[in-house]
Amino acid sequence: MQLQVKIVDYGFSDSLKRYFVTYHVTGLADEDLSRLAEQLEDPVVIKGNELYLNVYFEEEYYPFGTEDSKIRLEDYMAREEIEMTAYLLDLLQED
Repeated sequence: MQLQVKIVDYGFSDSLKRYFVTYHVTGLADEDLSRLAEQLEDPVVIKGNELYLNVYFEEEYYPFGTEDSKIRLEDYMAREEIEMTAYLLDLLQED
């Protein structure tokens, strides 16, 4: 498995009135995609063998809401991608 997670969008949704991060997940086998789609509580979209995951945050938990995150955005994005990768791998290892 060559799981890769990239943040493709983030910000504030005017229509939902919530902060969000959209992750693009690649490198998963079909059965892993199906398992994640069933296990994840946040909205997911599967296009071919790619998964798009929207995670919604209250303002105080939004990872890109601080001044420090604006100055060091690449570091914050990398950390969020690593954390999501670890979370997804943990879900896939549960039985």
